[in-house]
Amino acid sequence: MNRPSANRSVRETGLLRARWAQLAPREKNLLLAAAILVLTALAWQIVLAPAWQLFRTGTAQSQALDAQLQQMQSLQAQARALQQQAPLAYDDALRALNQATKQSLGTAAQMSVNAERANITLQAVGADALAQWLAQVRLNARSVPLEARISRIVTPAGVAWSGVLVMSLPQR
Repeated sequence: MNRPSANRSVRETGLLRARWAQLAPREKNLLLAAAILVLTALAWQIVLAPAWQLFRTGTAQSQALDAQLQQMQSLQAQARALQQQAPLAYDDALRALNQATKQSLGTAAQMSVNAERANITLQAVGADALAQWLAQVRLNARSVPLEARISRIVTPAGVAWSGVLVMSLPQR
């Protein structure tokens, strides 16, 4: 089965050797130079170019990864600090939530309490004020949103949020 193809490749190799022997020394040198050039280009594309690219961009990538690592470690420290906080009593958490709502959101938010949940109704609250309020409530009242039914609205003053946030409170 493989004999005809084996004979053919031996015959073709013999033809190539005969043709090579007939070439002048100058033509042999040019063919060798062309082969070396092609092999060098191939080696550059496969082996050296990716390594060179990594070498050039490695420092920037390393710095970006270091910055991400720093941020992740900072977030981890914040999470651990939050986990280690002592739980608040129901009344203290409710007082802190009410105070933060009045301080940060003013009349743009109304609060109603139902058991261990507080419903905060927002009316055109700015994004910065809402973010500040959420951070303050998380730290001081140790309350996090359980549900959020809010929508983004565009006002002449900029982007605002309206809707209802359901916040957690400790058990009584």
